Amino acid sequence: MTSLQTISERELGEMSALVQSRVLTEVVSQVQILLDKLGTASLDIAVTGESGAGKSTFINAFRGLGDEDKGSARTGVIETTREVAVYQHPSLPTIRLWDLPGIGTPDFRPERYLEDVNLERYDFFIIVASERFKENHALLARSIGSMGKKFYFVRTKVDSDLASSRRQQPSSFNEAGILDRIRGDCARSLERSGAGCASVFLISGFEPHKYDFTRLRDTLERELEGYKRHVFLLALPNLSCAYVEKKKQALSGTVWKTALSACLAAAVPGAALHCNVDMLMQTLRSFQGHFGLDPESLRRLADRTEKPYEALRAVVRSSLAEDLSAQRVVELLRQAALGQQVLTRVVESRVPVLGSIANGGVSFAATHYILSTALNELAEDAKRVIGTALEERKGETEPEFQVPDPGFFAYD
Repeated sequence: MTSLQTISERELGEMSALVQSRVLTEVVSQVQILLDKLGTASLDIAVTGESGAGKSTFINAFRGLGDEDKGSARTGVIETTREVAVYQHPSLPTIRLWDLPGIGTPDFRPERYLEDVNLERYDFFIIVASERFKENHALLARSIGSMGKKFYFVRTKVDSDLASSRRQQPSSFNEAGILDRIRGDCARSLERSGAGCASVFLISGFEPHKYDFTRLRDTLERELEGYKRHVFLLALPNLSCAYVEKKKQALSGTVWKTALSACLAAAVPGAALHCNVDMLMQTLRSFQGHFGLDPESLRRLADRTEKPYEALRAVVRSSLAEDLSAQRVVELLRQAALGQQVLTRVVESRVPVLGSIANGGVSFAATHYILSTALNELAEDAKRVIGTALEERKGETEPEFQVPDPGFFAYD
């Protein structure tokens, strides 16, 4: 844990611009609308391809699930998707992956197919193949593109291709060369079928931390906008420390909004005395879930990586990953308020509504500190869990949650 917490000029500017009215109920409503937009943003992803291409396994991997986990998409060597099936993200129900019927039937017609599966419902399409991409894939891609939707080609089961090549040519096996050849073959097949210069992502549903999953993630992140980009970042499974940092950055933008909403909501006439505590606990629990530190997420990761659950749980250091009782949070708020002097003066000068209510600046400062510090600590916990699960030995830090010394806040 760093000894210095900052609030940036940009955040102060956003707060000042948001709070145009001194009417408390209006301010609370304005802040809550922003938080609600982040919390309710939806993302609908269509996954299509031929029967047996690995669509369901891809959907499970994207959601951080194994094929046998509760709520996973059905998988098998025979066709298991005869009609549209929807699968929600385990911790973000507004993110939905739609498993569409296979496209490899003799009477396949892309225009009718897109009408039948309700094209307009989806934000983008993932077109999956486990061998060569064929004319049907290119036809479907052209139809999707002509209707203004984006699509991405994913070549699955590359782990099986690599294993086969290793068995056949053990002395000359070259993983990078084989991957380049597969990628090139797929791109040429699509080009011959009229799909143009297509980019193909090589994926293993059983080893999503390898191959092109990161490149696919980066591409989707770059091409999504606004709230959809935000929820997409939170939905990604924690496959690397870089993924964790992306989530941390996405969540950091919600800290000042949550802190402001919590302290103002508690001051609204008729509000429960500890409604800010309830909001704080809810936010901290959501941080746990996003970083995969709740017991269910840790157990799923343990099963997938064949690591003992206890070994993963042992590297979680932050006390806020365990103790989220109301009594604990109230005590942290009380102690954190001891170090509020600098930030309280700065924030109340820029956001006068906080100075007009009892302990407004103090409440904001303490809540902001707890959320921002917890965000940093839980992110470090998630990195250690990933390192243990994937056997990446890294230096460890010891982020034991502590209350600050007076004056810990700085104005950046």
